[in-house]
Amino acid sequence: MAEDRSGQTVVMFISARTGTDPAGYAEAAARMDALAAQQPGYRGVDHVGNDQAQAITLSYWADEASAVAWRQHPEHAETREAGRGRWYSWYMLHVAEIGRSYSWQRP
Repeated sequence: MAEDRSGQTVVMFISARTGTDPAGYAEAAARMDALAAQQPGYRGVDHVGNDQAQAITLSYWADEASAVAWRQHPEHAETREAGRGRWYSWYMLHVAEIGRSYSWQRP
């Protein structure tokens, strides 16, 4: 179950993939997940997708500065450019502070 994320910064990445080079995409996504987890301020990630190659990834950061530092990481920037050129039809990104957070789980 997810932890309380109140006060954290969330980066919401909503995307649709082209279907080009699925193996390369999977490798890059795994590398970015591992690299993000090593960054100061990283708090976690949630991801959902469907069979039409649309997805939503939420990454959680201690604060805005941590999220900006991740955006500016050289390897992340390089992979982002590869994504624009090869893997994504489109994406949008939103950044917000989480004001309230709770979860529920079936007993």
